[in-house]
Amino acid sequence: MYLLGYDIGSSSVKASLVDAQSGLCVASDFFPKQEMEIIAVKSGWAEQNPEQWWENLKLATESVLKQSNIDASDIKAIGISYQMHGLVVVDKNQKVLRPAIIWCDSRAVPYGEKAFETLGKEYCLSHLLNSPGNFTASKLAWIKANEPEVFEKIDKIMLPGDYIAMKLTGNSCTTISGLSEGIFWDFKNETISKELMEYYGFDQSLIASIVPTFGLQGEMNAEAAATLGLKIGTPVTYRAGDQPNNALSLNVLNPGEIASTAGTSGVVYGINGHVNYDPLSRVNTFAHVNHDKANTRLGVLLCINGTGILNSWIKRNIASADTSYTDMNNLASQVKIGADGVSIIPFGNGAERILQNREISASVHGINYNIHDKRHLMRAAQEGIVFSFKYGMEIMESIGIDIHTIKAGHANMFLSPLFRNTLSGITQATIELYDTDGSVGAAKGAGIGAGIYKNAEEAFASLKKIEVIEPEIKNISAYQGAYNLWKKRLEESMK
Repeated sequence: MYLLGYDIGSSSVKASLVDAQSGLCVASDFFPKQEMEIIAVKSGWAEQNPEQWWENLKLATESVLKQSNIDASDIKAIGISYQMHGLVVVDKNQKVLRPAIIWCDSRAVPYGEKAFETLGKEYCLSHLLNSPGNFTASKLAWIKANEPEVFEKIDKIMLPGDYIAMKLTGNSCTTISGLSEGIFWDFKNETISKELMEYYGFDQSLIASIVPTFGLQGEMNAEAAATLGLKIGTPVTYRAGDQPNNALSLNVLNPGEIASTAGTSGVVYGINGHVNYDPLSRVNTFAHVNHDKANTRLGVLLCINGTGILNSWIKRNIASADTSYTDMNNLASQVKIGADGVSIIPFGNGAERILQNREISASVHGINYNIHDKRHLMRAAQEGIVFSFKYGMEIMESIGIDIHTIKAGHANMFLSPLFRNTLSGITQATIELYDTDGSVGAAKGAGIGAGIYKNAEEAFASLKKIEVIEPEIKNISAYQGAYNLWKKRLEESMK
């Protein structure tokens, strides 16, 4: 008996096949092998073709079936994790009307700011727990204002995971967690926000029907089954955004627990057991996967757009052609903490929430032509990413999130010892690394939703801890000094 999990990212689409009994991943693959294209027609824009996700999902499915050589009828449930805050719009025939506006697109900021001002800070924060900001609802407002001919044809709006579920089952549906990340959900009234919908001029029929995060969300239809080589009727039983799903993958479900990722973007995600919010909406609060009326579980999300994308930019443009990420880590480690006074501000991938939706671009500070070389830039890049985490964590701490232990998958930037040691050193938190990823988490989420597992504890009993990183006490002062200089330069950049 197997479980199939998909992770729909902005860089790739990954599929993992998990043996439900042992909890072990028996096959996994991702496509494309190079990062998926992000279309940027204008500065600050970021779009992808949803069909590109589907085509790569086909390839990933084909690969895991071939690797495992199992009978498709042995797959008992499917789970989906997806890049958050995107907007897919389809017509009544379920055809995509335009490219998806994805998470790092910042064009909708003015629409969200105006909504925040008009609806009022008190309403938005107490009911929506966030400013409408640059989230999905505001992206839809941009389409309404700038592409009215497209808006008129929209039958349903979708998050990326909703779109994939529709392609698998033919059903148009969404979740409370998804609606909250799009800033459509009223937490006080436990319903879609009437005030927001009326303000933007959206008819409620645009919202797909609501299904549970865990539970039957649809069954594989004949067309999808034939395309993917799967069995008709296979149930889709779990769906969540990538960060709530990452927290689930690490068994982070209760107040005080913290999960983190550092891929293209970087995230720290903490669980709150009561309603709270940042008055400046620099960190955001959404319904966690296990949130319900009787059991408040809210995910407080710190997101940094410019994370791994900065490190990959350094690799493409600063490192020599044959330099690997491991080589870069080794070169950067030859330079002492603080990179001899070089600081890099990493915010070059759209508007940043922790900067109140400002788009200040990336910048390099303190270069001396006589003493600095590419090694300093490599170290300063990783330190700049970590310091942006620290800057946001200070905001999280101000609203009651205690950060003592950070759980993360052994992947992306967390593969770098320099990154891990810097993060642990500046936050003085213990870092625990686990052998898991989003697609494996989605598969196990499907097992919970299908009733194959009694609860998350049973689903993640096999979760393997790989490494523990404790703060280097002797280096805390050096990390703090480098961070203070970085923070000073950031604040000067925002003037």
